[in-house]
Amino acid sequence: MTTTAEPTAPPARGAPSEGSPSEQNTMAAPARGASVPSVSDEQDGEEELVRVKVWDFPVRMLHWMLVGSIVVLSVTGFYIATPLFGSSSASGYTMGIVRTIHITTGWIFATTLVARIYWAFVGNRWARWNQLLPFRRERLAKIRPSVEYYLFRKLEAPPVVGHNPLAGATYVLLFCMFILQAITGFALEALSNPHGLMWDLTGWVYSIVPIPEVRLFHYLVMFCTFGFIIHHVYSGAMVDREERSGEISSMFTGWKILPRSRVEAEEAELARMDHQSLHARRTTAPTGSKNFA
Repeated sequence: MTTTAEPTAPPARGAPSEGSPSEQNTMAAPARGASVPSVSDEQDGEEELVRVKVWDFPVRMLHWMLVGSIVVLSVTGFYIATPLFGSSSASGYTMGIVRTIHITTGWIFATTLVARIYWAFVGNRWARWNQLLPFRRERLAKIRPSVEYYLFRKLEAPPVVGHNPLAGATYVLLFCMFILQAITGFALEALSNPHGLMWDLTGWVYSIVPIPEVRLFHYLVMFCTFGFIIHHVYSGAMVDREERSGEISSMFTGWKILPRSRVEAEEAELARMDHQSLHARRTTAPTGSKNFA
């Protein structure tokens, strides 16, 4: 995996011109051939900063597709549950139009979820599952400082490049909630045709939960999502304001401005993971096998 980074300030006089072979220097702890261009010297004791491409294009595209889908589904879903206006349209079928928009957007929402789950296995390091599920000891140790930061008991957020472990675990919980939301939504749609394919795929839901409770759950998840969005935007803006790292703008551009030492620490951590994984494969390989020419 390659880390792309750029200096946050122009090179000093006499520095090599753009495109010259000496433009890039290898990081202190390069992982998988990661490299970072040389950056300006530290000034007045401030830590050296680098510009890092954290969020790749598929992550950003899927993020905003989810945002758009949630907005449309919330508006149409609220109208389906509580019609406030337009008891009839020019064609006399306002509810039918709203339901069609809701169902179509629901398919887009479900497809986006599947694509994001897939990208968690093939995306860059900050898009992967090990950045969402805090299984590693180093990330588990950052959960408590993350909680204390959000409770205003610490002034600084735990130093991470991508998601902090608490946020990553929250996103996993959110995606589980979204999956249940999609299943219950398709199950509710299947009620209009109890002999169709969708009923065959989702009708089992009603053997577990009665129809009214399925409707209630589907409706309440919308409000839970609103609560998550409020905290998500607030916490992102708070970290961005305090660290000046481009936390908000990175979801548009993909780039963050971070201390070089922080990026190097994650490179070193990834190198250790690679070494441990290779060692585990070697120790679990069958012994006694021989290679013959």
